[in-house]
Amino acid sequence: MKSVKIQLNLMTDGQKFVHIVGAYPYDIDLRSGRHVVDAKSILGIFSLDWSKPVTMEIYADACDDLMSEIAPFVVG
Repeated sequence: MKSVKIQLNLMTDGQKFVHIVGAYPYDIDLRSGRHVVDAKSILGIFSLDWSKPVTMEIYADACDDLMSEIAPFVVG
C-alpha cells in the first residue's frame, strides 16, 4: 500500500483525477479525516472537503505509472 497527499482545487481537477485513476486496476481510496471514499467515484470525491489536501491510499505495490500521471495533484 502507498499513501500520498493530493490537492484538488477545481471541479475539472476532480473530473480529470477520476478519469486517470479509473484507468488503473488498483483499489484506490481517498481519506479526509474519518471519511473514506472510492477514488474512482466522481460523487465520492465531490463529497470531500477540498479546502485542504486529502490522503490517497493505493492498494498496490508497483504503481509508478499511476504516480507519474497524478503528479500534478500530489502535494508535499
